[in-house]
Amino acid sequence: MAGKWFEEFSIGQVFEHEIRRTVTESDNTWFCAATYNPAQLHIDHDYCKGTEFGQPLVNSLFTLGLVIGLSVQDTTLGTTVANLGMTDTRFPKPVFHGDTIRARTTVMELRESKSRPNAGIVTFRHQGLNQRGEEVCICVRQALMLRKPV
Repeated sequence: MAGKWFEEFSIGQVFEHEIRRTVTESDNTWFCAATYNPAQLHIDHDYCKGTEFGQPLVNSLFTLGLVIGLSVQDTTLGTTVANLGMTDTRFPKPVFHGDTIRARTTVMELRESKSRPNAGIVTFRHQGLNQRGEEVCICVRQALMLRKPV
């Protein structure tokens, strides 16, 4: 089991996730098409030449999904029941085609589940960083995690 059981987490625990991912233009185009997001800012190179960025921005929801996805192998793979919610999501810097994203996760809070004796709730703070170490995504996520089987 790659993921951790509820009891294996501790408040303040930090994971520097090893897997990184370079975002491609195809990733962004596919994601925009799959989610029906036709915003010019993501898919129209000619339009973007006239923006302050000068090039298409990677869809922020793709970035959010990637950052959380990069955390799964070290934290929740096979041990999570469900995501309960996400808050405080921000995108302080844009992501562009060719950027390489890595993730850092900090355990913020642990709470036993009142309704499920086999599970507990872990609050994670996920940070996405680009190849220059700049924060591109921040999110607080609560996950319902399985307890270690007896």
